[in-house]
Amino acid sequence: MLYQAYEMQRSLLAGVSAFADMSANLLQNPANPAAYFGGGPVFASALEVFAHASAPRGKPAFGLTETVVDGKTVAVREEIVLRKPFGQLKRFVREGVEGGPKLLIVAPMSGHYATLLRGTVERMLPKHDVYITDWRDAKLVPTSEGRFDLDDYVDYIIAFLDQIGPGAHMLAVCQPTVPCYAAACVMSADENPNRPRTLTMMGGPIDTREAPTTVNRLATERPHSWFAQNVIATVPLQYPGARREVYPGFLQLAGFMTMNLGSHLMSHWEMFKHLVAGDDESAEATKDFYEEYRSVCDMTAEFYLQTITVVFQEHQLPKGEMMHRGRRVDPAAIKDIALLAIEGERDDISGLGQTRAALTIATGLPEDKKKYHMAAGVGHYGIFNGSKWRTRIAPVLEEWIATHS
Repeated sequence: MLYQAYEMQRSLLAGVSAFADMSANLLQNPANPAAYFGGGPVFASALEVFAHASAPRGKPAFGLTETVVDGKTVAVREEIVLRKPFGQLKRFVREGVEGGPKLLIVAPMSGHYATLLRGTVERMLPKHDVYITDWRDAKLVPTSEGRFDLDDYVDYIIAFLDQIGPGAHMLAVCQPTVPCYAAACVMSADENPNRPRTLTMMGGPIDTREAPTTVNRLATERPHSWFAQNVIATVPLQYPGARREVYPGFLQLAGFMTMNLGSHLMSHWEMFKHLVAGDDESAEATKDFYEEYRSVCDMTAEFYLQTITVVFQEHQLPKGEMMHRGRRVDPAAIKDIALLAIEGERDDISGLGQTRAALTIATGLPEDKKKYHMAAGVGHYGIFNGSKWRTRIAPVLEEWIATHS
């Protein structure tokens, strides 16, 4: 009944949020004397913070309508290149611009939508022909479409690279570093002509035995059966994916919020103070972050549980034991895909050394095709979003792609 209880709470909060938003607008109305003195501004700001925190959210839009190429502003439109039941391959077409390295950005399937990488896409657009994996919310996929697990994830990546064609580059952010690495191994073993020229892995759990974080420890402290019994829920009847077993996005969000509860409370307190002071621009920046952060989606139960076992509990990839469709995933098969591992010094999701392990286990790859970059003073989200990503990390990635194009 977990999902049903959540839906009931969400419906109730949606009504309360709407009422709070209406009340805040009333108190802030220029025609209302309470907007200028007394406790009116403070109360209105408090209501606005509550309304934003409790409002229901759907899938956000990328909203990338233009970019700058060689000093000229060009229009950008989204194009669906390949549709599959659990995800689609999306391309950001730069109107009138041809060429540039083809870059497949593989977004995490970890409770958030691909739009979490909006800043990543935006920064790479000027010089690259950018594609991204746009994963579907599992509760919206009918059970008639079948299952989706880690093996299927690898198959999707290979299918997307086949669709893009030879000469592409691949960027995996966080969770997909493992399936992307596995796909690179499989494609290399098969001598697939569409294997990527480079694979860049940022803040990913290649080997979680290295500098384990709180997230890693949570995945290892309990047996597989505990996760199956306690965090898997059934999609309610009002959704297209009714009766599908999933790991709900709201549980993932609750876990991340709890990990850094103090910082999240301070962020909302700062937003409240900005609103009271009339600093709407600063308040909007916080709102925009949480608008994306709170937009969550579900994962299929089989994908979530298999990932817990393969990646976090048994460390199958770095131990050479990972299997894909009955075949062993062999890191030594990678012989010509240039690998770049990027880590953040302050990453509290994937500790230092976890991503770098991808270079060590690629024993068949020449050293000049391996590169490691540690971003000093950067946390997990700063690896792929924000000013440090734009000015310090993206140039390293661009140079790596250019060198191997």
